[in-house]
Amino acid sequence: MIILIIINFFLFSIGMGGILFNKKNIIVVLINLELILLSCNLNGLIFSLYLDDIMGELLSLILLSLSACETALGLSLIICYYKTYQYI
Repeated sequence: MIILIIINFFLFSIGMGGILFNKKNIIVVLINLELILLSCNLNGLIFSLYLDDIMGELLSLILLSLSACETALGLSLIICYYKTYQYI
């Protein structure tokens, strides 16, 4: 269990480092935000199993829907960027 928490800490740290050190590319920032959300998701599932409570699993479902919305936003940004600079 402690190994999974350490892995979550490293995933969260990689995501935060990516956001702090890369502010020019919005797609990379969105990917790092996705990494942070998935780390929090896995952390909620681990503690839900440890405490034998269902609230962590419900939080996991909410975070997964938020991640899907964020992925759709990233895809729409790529499409808008492609349409804007296609004719140059």
